[in-house]
Amino acid sequence: MPDTSVLLAATADVMLADPCEMQQYLARYFSEFGDVDWQGPACTLSLAFGTVNLSVTEGQLRLRAESKDEAALAHLKLAMAGHLLARAGAPAPRLVWRGHGEAGSPLPYFREMRVAARASITPHVMRLTLTGADLGRFALNGLHVKLLIPQPGSRPGAWPVMGEDGRPFWPTGALKPVARAYTIRRIDVASGEVDIDFVQHDGADMPGANFARTASIGEAVGMTGPGGGSVGAADWYLLAGDETALPAIARILETLPATARVVARIEVANAAECQPLASAAQVDMQWLMRGDQAAGTTTLLPDALREVEWPAEPTSVFAWVGCEHAAARLIRSYLREERGLARAQHLCAAYWRRGMPADAAGSTD
Repeated sequence: MPDTSVLLAATADVMLADPCEMQQYLARYFSEFGDVDWQGPACTLSLAFGTVNLSVTEGQLRLRAESKDEAALAHLKLAMAGHLLARAGAPAPRLVWRGHGEAGSPLPYFREMRVAARASITPHVMRLTLTGADLGRFALNGLHVKLLIPQPGSRPGAWPVMGEDGRPFWPTGALKPVARAYTIRRIDVASGEVDIDFVQHDGADMPGANFARTASIGEAVGMTGPGGGSVGAADWYLLAGDETALPAIARILETLPATARVVARIEVANAAECQPLASAAQVDMQWLMRGDQAAGTTTLLPDALREVEWPAEPTSVFAWVGCEHAAARLIRSYLREERGLARAQHLCAAYWRRGMPADAAGSTD
């Protein structure tokens, strides 16, 4: 376990044409995910993984990231670098972190896993059991991980390492693994096991689904994370999603107490895709069948949520949603603008986007 009494820190000075604009942008963007405290011309972002101080001096933006956990510090550096460099555009400014987590070191949030078992859960869902060491961090602070799937013919162990800008430095060409986001369906830290469910989408560009079907027992796969968040504390919950969100909904239901009231709406192709979901909570569950209609082409989920009867008496509520991009946008707008839910009262994730690789990583908001 990490020594939480020790504060880990890293700093970076980035030369920019307009460092004040970049400071304002980062503060505005990350205000969606935490608190922003301005101290004169400098500001501090208080986020789930730690804090980042942003200050401007001599034409540079200075970033100081602090956390009590090595992996959390790495996530802060990654988040800052990703959004800063995307905003800056080309030519990219040089960003070099100094302090904890030097370039070339192993990613602290990475584990090499091995395929231990395969099982068919429904006609379109395959489950792999993966084994690895030191998995405690993956049981906390988020439901989701990224699997790093080796390309056919690549050598074992070709994994990313820490880059100087805080982003992973990847092997190149045929050695570079393919990254896809998934939810841990089950984790047993003591035995070093995780279960990952793979929806078997139609199409050729499906490295995750293909890996689930063809991987040999003992084959290696990388895993990074966790992330994506879970549900906040509440008395009444709205859980909604399609097949891709089923593992997350199942895990959330298993954690809720008997005092919780839950409305769950899940879209699947047909009755054969329904799974038994256990919970001590009081659950109003409905499965929405789209039949012959293609996934991502219906409004079944947004329409069903508009029919939900919300609690009349004052109570704490939380809504969690995971589905296709277009449906997620409709539902997010409904939750925020019509139901008036604050940021802390909901999480709406676009798990996939129609027309793009169906097992590619989605976005969370």
